[in-house]
Amino acid sequence: MRNRFSRVQLRDLMFIAVPALLAIVAAVWLALRFADPSPPGAFVISAASAGSPYHRFAESYRPYFERNGVKLIVKESGGSFDNLKALASPASGVNAGFVQGGLVSAKDAPGLVSIGRVAYEPLWVFHVSSLKLERLTDLKGKRVLVGPAGGGTAGLALRLLTAHGVTAKTATLINSELPDYVEKLGKGEADVGFLVLAPEARTIQRLLRTPNVSLMSFPNAEAYTQRFPFLTPLLLHEGVVDFAENVPPADTVLLATTAAVLVREDAHRALVSLLAQAVQEVHGTPAVDAKGEVALFQTAGTFPATSDPEFNFSEEARRVYRSGAPVLQRYVPFWVAATIDRLIVSLVVLLPILIPLVRFAPQIYSWRVRQRILYWYGALKRLESSARGAITPEARAQHLAELDSIEAAVDDIPIPLAFSDKLYELRQHIEVVRRRLAGAHGIGAVAAE
Repeated sequence: MRNRFSRVQLRDLMFIAVPALLAIVAAVWLALRFADPSPPGAFVISAASAGSPYHRFAESYRPYFERNGVKLIVKESGGSFDNLKALASPASGVNAGFVQGGLVSAKDAPGLVSIGRVAYEPLWVFHVSSLKLERLTDLKGKRVLVGPAGGGTAGLALRLLTAHGVTAKTATLINSELPDYVEKLGKGEADVGFLVLAPEARTIQRLLRTPNVSLMSFPNAEAYTQRFPFLTPLLLHEGVVDFAENVPPADTVLLATTAAVLVREDAHRALVSLLAQAVQEVHGTPAVDAKGEVALFQTAGTFPATSDPEFNFSEEARRVYRSGAPVLQRYVPFWVAATIDRLIVSLVVLLPILIPLVRFAPQIYSWRVRQRILYWYGALKRLESSARGAITPEARAQHLAELDSIEAAVDDIPIPLAFSDKLYELRQHIEVVRRRLAGAHGIGAVAAE
């Protein structure tokens, strides 16, 4: 018996498996290339000038990125507005940046999401001591320092002043660099100065100790938070800046905005998650200065804030703050975890391909095997039809010889065991045709002799 039986036929499997495998490989490649591309090897964050709080924050994230094999590029800028411009332009290459609260919102800067708020930025309103300042409305007719033009301090100062009816028409608004405040207020060249700086900033420390310069308190601070949700009241306790000199001389209520870390919506989600992890590591504990003293207004658990009053919150950051680093990243290096995560995401693309393959592959396999048998049924039918007109012994002998050839070919059909019944049925039908040919032409007796 020459027929080749096996549980499966490799040729049939290859006919189905090779195209299916190519389709799966192509789908995986497309998914990894376009649906979830590989994370870039570098991440760019726009901060501010070297030595500024924003720049120090960004630099403190660098070790965390480096431990995970990603290069963090800290780009110097002029501050919040420059950072916003860079984030708005894809050509800048900037992925993230620090922005002072209260300057813009998601409506003004679409395409950005928040990683969280990371530090208080108190609003300091210093004034000459001879000026009795209780409300911002008292600034009408006064000379007011509002910070550098286009800067974050000027943006917040003008917004609050406008709410109190203090404008360029009702007061003298002076744009000035922050370090110049000490001299201008000390010499009486200005009446009031707005600053948005950290308490440890050199300009703040000097002004707090400058004779004849006082710090304004906001007794109605809670009212501001209802109108301006990005503001937070802070209490600067008597003597907390300098116990020896009792600075400040009395409890003072300040208003503070918060620094936000914003990222572009198209930033790679794995790197956004990595940034959130760095932010949590750096800002999750109170900041300590060079003397080992905890910075003012910094308490454990305050930052990073897990909500944002002005921007939509990043889902990647929310997951990090709620559950910590992704599970895979806790056990394998960042790049391995990112690759596995991308493969999992690619399954979403593969499912529409895999489901039809799983469903129809057995049917295609069965069709191919049946077609092999049906081919010889067609040959048998053609032979039987042509034999009806055979008259001469030579023609009849030729038809029987062709039938023998068909039978020999059928014996060589490679067929899976599951379809062997179809092969035996074909043999039976060949024998039926043989008997019909022999009976119709009287050949059976001749063949027997």
